[in-house]
Amino acid sequence: MTNVLVCVKRVPDSSSEVVLTDDGQSVDGRYAGFTMSAHEECAVEIAAQVTSGGDEATVLTLGDADAVEQLRASLAVGCTAATHVVADPQRFGPADVAREIAVVVRDHEAQGRSHDLVLLGNDAADSGDFQVGIRLAYELGRPVVNGVNTVTVADGVVTATGSGPDGHETYRVPLPAVVTILEGGVQPRYPTVPGRMKAKKVPIEERTPAAEPTGPKRVRLLLPPPAPSNVEILGTGPEAAPAVVDVLEKLGVLAR
Repeated sequence: MTNVLVCVKRVPDSSSEVVLTDDGQSVDGRYAGFTMSAHEECAVEIAAQVTSGGDEATVLTLGDADAVEQLRASLAVGCTAATHVVADPQRFGPADVAREIAVVVRDHEAQGRSHDLVLLGNDAADSGDFQVGIRLAYELGRPVVNGVNTVTVADGVVTATGSGPDGHETYRVPLPAVVTILEGGVQPRYPTVPGRMKAKKVPIEERTPAAEPTGPKRVRLLLPPPAPSNVEILGTGPEAAPAVVDVLEKLGVLAR
């Protein structure tokens, strides 16, 4: 039996133009909409796969009231329970988030709901923090594997695979463990209408933070300068046709 806790975060949709808040502390999602990162979508899918035999997959988020949308989305694709630490996420740094997750893990264990495997996205899509998984493993005294694409569990052992600097890598660690997921190893499923209807009926455990946060400690976020673009005028009218052909031949689209 392997019960899984998968942690997600409500983040601005980065598929459109990225805009920072006035204080430079976070990405402004007011005009872009909100979602969860592709890493976390894959983590949710892996949690659903690992627990497909009837074990429990609990999705956890720390966020404001609107973050329930991401919890319901995870419930619609295979998670069976949800926990919401209701708080302003901008006030919580990686150490704060790791501590709050650890408190949930310990409280659930005291209630008889152990989380043998904790899955997280490899990094935060809105702030670029890579710290939560490692800090959480340290808090819980568990082994951690970072940045893998696939996870399987058998006989109390987690097998995680991913790409490293020297090629394909495989890690095997005993349960309980913490693993952070990179997108690309699994295909997240889309919620069905029955799945969405079922997700609406699942009660969500609401909690308050266990301690006052110390904050993110970041100075500010910076956007990279836009990539330079060069425009070459090939000509106007029919006279430009030979120049267009030359360009297509250079690109390999046309062959002489």
